[in-house]
Amino acid sequence: MSIQLTKGQKISLEKEAHHSLSKVIMGLGWDAVEKKGFFGFGGGKQSIDLDASCILFNQSGNLVDTVWFGQLKSKDGSITHTGDNRTGDGEGDDEQVIVDLSRVPVEISSLVFVVNSFTGQSFNQIENAFCRLVDHDSSEEIARYDLSCQGSHNAQIMAKVYRHNNEWKIHAIGENATGKTFHDLLPAIRPFL
Repeated sequence: MSIQLTKGQKISLEKEAHHSLSKVIMGLGWDAVEKKGFFGFGGGKQSIDLDASCILFNQSGNLVDTVWFGQLKSKDGSITHTGDNRTGDGEGDDEQVIVDLSRVPVEISSLVFVVNSFTGQSFNQIENAFCRLVDHDSSEEIARYDLSCQGSHNAQIMAKVYRHNNEWKIHAIGENATGKTFHDLLPAIRPFL
């Protein structure tokens, strides 16, 4: 049964999954807010290009690698991005980052997942946004975090998956930010490492 995370909440992945996890999927989904037309004309949905990124940090808080639409695989091969969705159309996850926890190098202590609007649209134009963590092997959802907080921000630091006492945990960060790519979000990420 999936846990609905709240901002700041931390949980053990293996305790919630009730078994040892080897691979997880961080899914991101969203919809564009439907525009209301004048007398029913000119309405409809616009395309919204949100981008999911995974940033890998070592215990010293140094950036080691990134996985995003500009680099779909980590240098060590443990993390893969399934590709850029530029519209948000469709059901379920619009973008996914697959993490092979068993292959993440031991020097990596934190995986920070962020979302940003490359085209600059604010979260006022987005609805039904979420991130979720899924057990890759069973396809069971472990945890979900609602990102649909309306506002003028165009990015959010979603969550951190991190090692603690040889166990993987997740921290729902949910911090609003501004930036077109993960590069712009690095100063806002630092306090959460």
